[in-house]
Amino acid sequence: MTTGYVFHHSFLEHDTGAGHPETAARLEAVMSRLKSEGLLERLALIEARRAAEAELAAVHSRGYISRLKEICAAGGGWLDADTPVSKKSCEAAEYAAGGAVAAVEAVMGGGEGIPSCFALVRPPGHHAFAGEGGGFCLYNNIAIAARYAQSRYGLRRLAIIDFDVHFGNGTAAVFEDDPGVLFISTHQFPHYPGGGDIDDTGKGNRISIPLPEGCGDDEYLSMFDEVIIPAARRFEPELLLVSAGFDAHRDDPLAGMRVSTEGYAGIAGRLKRLADEACGGRAVFCLEGGYSLEALADSVSATFKALLGEAVDLSPRQVPPRVAGLVAELKRRHRLA
Repeated sequence: MTTGYVFHHSFLEHDTGAGHPETAARLEAVMSRLKSEGLLERLALIEARRAAEAELAAVHSRGYISRLKEICAAGGGWLDADTPVSKKSCEAAEYAAGGAVAAVEAVMGGGEGIPSCFALVRPPGHHAFAGEGGGFCLYNNIAIAARYAQSRYGLRRLAIIDFDVHFGNGTAAVFEDDPGVLFISTHQFPHYPGGGDIDDTGKGNRISIPLPEGCGDDEYLSMFDEVIIPAARRFEPELLLVSAGFDAHRDDPLAGMRVSTEGYAGIAGRLKRLADEACGGRAVFCLEGGYSLEALADSVSATFKALLGEAVDLSPRQVPPRVAGLVAELKRRHRLA
């Protein structure tokens, strides 16, 4: 068995302009690193396809889809102050959403011997709502993948784990009323885009983990050990979906966390073990943030190595004092004690 990866040249054609942190150079750095380390030879390429409008409309309003196409047809524009749209952004976003769908197809049987797949897509998606994009995101790739898994394969229990440094507000909103989707988000708090405090639990199907600035490997890994993995395991998901943002890295310029590359390997190893135990290894990762080119390439490489089964330290981490109260309260509220 191997791990799949999704890539398409159109991802590089979403032009965000000079000085924007979410650029094609991010994926170029990742692909260069995977090639130089010989990882591409060990992975299975899953070709992205363009998402059908019905697949987009399973999450997004027809009005928003039409407006985005109109902006692209006019040569570009802005969805908000942070989110530029270029002439080819619609095509890139449709392939990004379709790439996430292709990853689901691969792990659900479309690709023999591929239990896990990482969709290396851009633009990212977890800040996109049903009727609007923003925060660098056009379509909500992970949400579209989840809705596809529900409709195409009849899955009734999905877990989405989002470890991007920013709260996945768009994803949270999409699944607000869906008890068949457990959404867990770790994020720096307070921080962009707002929301995601400990009381932000949706209709009981959401666990928001607001971490203070400066948290590193021990805080993150102990949170996975004490809260995230037990909650996800209890939910008994049929498929694990992961919004994989690497902007909590200690070298990332857009946030204030201290996770190392080894820490991300530990997160990926824990998620692989969860998928192996809970859902036959079926796990789909979708790239979200991560804005230091070197840190992003390092962390994605480490994630692939963990998914391929390379040794990762999975020994339980002691809970650091600075998050001990948060861990205890999360366990109490969500009945994990």
